[in-house]
Amino acid sequence: MDVMHTLSWSGTWPYLGVLVAAVIEGEIAYIAAVALVAQGRLNALAVLVSGAVGAAIGDQLFFYLFRGRLPRWMARYPSLEAKTAPLLGYVRRHAALMVLLIRFAPGLRIAIAAACAWVEVPPLTFSLLNLLSSFVWAIGLLALVGWFGPAYLSQFGLDGWRGAAAVGVLLLGLFKVLGAWEQRRLRREV
Repeated sequence: MDVMHTLSWSGTWPYLGVLVAAVIEGEIAYIAAVALVAQGRLNALAVLVSGAVGAAIGDQLFFYLFRGRLPRWMARYPSLEAKTAPLLGYVRRHAALMVLLIRFAPGLRIAIAAACAWVEVPPLTFSLLNLLSSFVWAIGLLALVGWFGPAYLSQFGLDGWRGAAAVGVLLLGLFKVLGAWEQRRLRREV
């Protein structure tokens, strides 16, 4: 199926929906859209760009919202400020790496974006690295869920959207476990 046929068949609404959903949530809606790519219902490039741009906008909203304001707000709550010290220290030492990892740290995305704002990561650095990370995230999920999953799992009778859904559920579970592990690790450091 060519790009124009796929885009004209479904219009631009699904891609706008993917973009908005990626701003708000991230993985679940994007994986669902990628499953539709595996089924041939949506265009892979349009889903990729919509998901990556939406994910970047979502992360950057929090960064720019907290930029310049967070230290004043946190000064009102010294106990909370003490609890965030390990994360802030880590972000200060590894700012670029932390920005790149935001997309791969579910459950900590807002906290990491806020910490980046607090330690004054330069806005251009944050925006460019986060956009790059969002595209890596979107490409990785598209490859795993949309192509590798159905291709590999077809030998077990799970082709098309079934294979994509199976890999998507597995990845969502993995993201949940990683997010919980990372949160627990940060709590131990406090």
